[in-house]
Amino acid sequence: MTDPPIFSSFYTSIVVLSLLRLSSAGDILTLVQSIKEGETLVSQGRKFELGFFSTGSSMNRFLGIWFVVSPETVVWVANRNSPLTDSNGTLEISNEGELVLLNQSKSVIWSTNSTKVLRNPVAQLLDSGNLVLRERNNSVSVDNSWQSFDFPSDTILVSMTVGWNFRTGLEHHLTSWRSTDNPSPGDYTYRYKIDGLPQLEIVSKGSVKVYRIGPLDGVKFGSLSMEGNTIINPVFVYNATDAYFAFETLKNEITAKFILSPDGVIQCHILKSGSTKWEMMDSLPHDSCDTYGLCGANGVCSGNQSPECLCLHGFMPKSQKEWDMLNSTEGCIRKIPLNCSSPEGFIKVSQVKLPDLLDFQLFKNMSLGECELECLKNCSCTAYANSDIRGAGCLMWFGDLIDIKEIDGVDNGQSLYVRLLASELEHRNPFKKLVTIIVASAISGLLIVGMALSIIKKRRMKRRGLPSGTDDIDLPLYDFATIVVATNPFSQTNMLGAGGFGSVFKGRLSTGQEVAVKRLSKRSKQGPDEFMNEVLLIARLQHRNLVGLVGCCIEGEERMLIYEYMPNKSLDYFIFDHDRSSSLAWKRRFDIVLGIARGLLYLHQDSKVQVIHRDLKASNILLDGDMHPKISDFGLARNFQGDDTETRTQRIVGTYGYMSPEYAFDGKFSVKSDVFSFGVLLLEMVSSQRNRGFQHPDHYHNLLGHAWLLWSEGRAMELVDVSLCDSVVESQAERCVHVGLLCVQKFPEDRPTMASVVFMLANEGATLPQPKEPGFFMERSSGSSDASLVKEEAYTANVITVTMPEGR
Repeated sequence: MTDPPIFSSFYTSIVVLSLLRLSSAGDILTLVQSIKEGETLVSQGRKFELGFFSTGSSMNRFLGIWFVVSPETVVWVANRNSPLTDSNGTLEISNEGELVLLNQSKSVIWSTNSTKVLRNPVAQLLDSGNLVLRERNNSVSVDNSWQSFDFPSDTILVSMTVGWNFRTGLEHHLTSWRSTDNPSPGDYTYRYKIDGLPQLEIVSKGSVKVYRIGPLDGVKFGSLSMEGNTIINPVFVYNATDAYFAFETLKNEITAKFILSPDGVIQCHILKSGSTKWEMMDSLPHDSCDTYGLCGANGVCSGNQSPECLCLHGFMPKSQKEWDMLNSTEGCIRKIPLNCSSPEGFIKVSQVKLPDLLDFQLFKNMSLGECELECLKNCSCTAYANSDIRGAGCLMWFGDLIDIKEIDGVDNGQSLYVRLLASELEHRNPFKKLVTIIVASAISGLLIVGMALSIIKKRRMKRRGLPSGTDDIDLPLYDFATIVVATNPFSQTNMLGAGGFGSVFKGRLSTGQEVAVKRLSKRSKQGPDEFMNEVLLIARLQHRNLVGLVGCCIEGEERMLIYEYMPNKSLDYFIFDHDRSSSLAWKRRFDIVLGIARGLLYLHQDSKVQVIHRDLKASNILLDGDMHPKISDFGLARNFQGDDTETRTQRIVGTYGYMSPEYAFDGKFSVKSDVFSFGVLLLEMVSSQRNRGFQHPDHYHNLLGHAWLLWSEGRAMELVDVSLCDSVVESQAERCVHVGLLCVQKFPEDRPTMASVVFMLANEGATLPQPKEPGFFMERSSGSSDASLVKEEAYTANVITVTMPEGR
């Protein structure tokens, strides 16, 4: 199997361009010339090309612009609403000085419709990718009669904008393609919205908000982090004449573009000089917390904790039952209603994305102190904030507060002041309490690590290892300087991914060995306990289906784990992506499933200590160069000794969608908790669908419920991803669905052991028991946003969701 490039243009594997370059008209089209099938315009520097193309297996033809070095990367389409049905289209300049696209019968199906009359018009394709209509002897851009940059499709390039020109009243916005092989306008729009203050928004079907960046804090969008970026410089303009977002590249050898994908994701791609392969540098939304209104009214979403949603201080879930079922979209209500006759004040919520500007007022010349007094005067005012971090500016909200998110990074996010009764202000902010607990735990942990380090330093010249209690392992310790050199030093181009724990970088040791360096950030909620837990556990575990730990680095405040490098990233990179999923044929998937099962069997039964992983999911399955699976991320794992079979914790850790019912609700976990997670993963492998986020037009069950319904009706094969139709072995697929349902049964005693799972999967003749109803077999309400949580993780390299686990 030939694996696709890790980072490629969005349309590389889908768009098929029928480009017959029979002749070229240079970069200019005049009144006496035309462009027909097989003829193109090429910009003077040979960067962009204009002509006719088709997509996929469709016979429809479109007029578009694409990169010369990457013809499959179409950046602009003229006739998105009116495709040609044959190869007889003609582009020419009409007698009225307009660019027109004619079909076989010479009817106009697309036109520039310029209002400016030209005497000697020409159309020119520029090296910026802009197609302009102008007077022949005038190359000044302001005198263009029409330009394609004013009518973007789904892509913006350097020199393009998304936003408003207040002088002309013209708005530039992106509209996604209908699908990867249909350039017609799709469901998603990306626009620079002006309503008091600018906000960037992705909306679906014209009005349903999907994602929001903003509002502008006077300098930047506080919720949009560009920390460590040395390639792209975002530009935000808001003045009397213009309001727009644009970008520029900081390196001449880099070409960049932003694209709005058919599924509503903004992706930034870069192309290095001399290469034809596009790399995806970033994508938005980053995580499930970016889903608009995920936590409902007066809720705060934090991607660094589980569950993600909390109510603001002074508020409680509107429906505790729904919250217990992991549906927080109904939001929160006040514990005690506001009453202007009682003393009131404000509690500060720091480093957040401010609520959406729905019912609000903006006072540009009011100080923060004046803003507080003004809000107190109005009984309907529920919160206020500084609108401009450079000085004066007051935002006041009235009614519920929608779409608040905690933002990582010291210089990111803003402070929101929420109105409460004075009596409620006496209670501590839950966020501060959480920080206090974490800091106290971290200090205690650091003292322990400090003691361990003193021992390590004494023995360091004798052997590279870890402190007392670990004499049975030999794990090298690396100097911080060594890791800096290996990662060049922690450069953006070497970054493999990031999450709440910090970042993961690709590195090369002096021996030539490629490694993945997991560097915990100083703000990480994975503390010393989890770090040492992962070091000690994984160093003792040796199995071909477990990721190998090469060493670690503990120096000053730095804590790093050095793993063997996995060139094919993680499993979710393939199975949850429409394009990449088809590259993972059935035999490869089945081999991966067996490998994961054998790795779990080793943890549960064959290792020196019985280990429960507690966070088995697609993003924690890494793939080596031969696509062999390796279970990773043992920061949350627990080891059992003796006859222990089950324990309980009050700290629920892991990832919702993969948690077993008894663990999610009661904190009970055992090896059967991992079996449940494996069952979810097995059904996801068969269907290429996420359990959490699954949506079906006929019901509101999750993926487990859908699989159970199909199985009960004898239609299990309908769960199989359609891209596997040519490679699937039906008996194996049905067995996988069957075993998956056995693993996700509601009660742990009904689930098989991993030894049984491996036997049932590997032996066609094995007799399988009938599964019982799966856990979480309940229909969600139609308003549940669970189906919108498809973008559960923006980065998949060793992502971890952590609270402080109890040591054992």
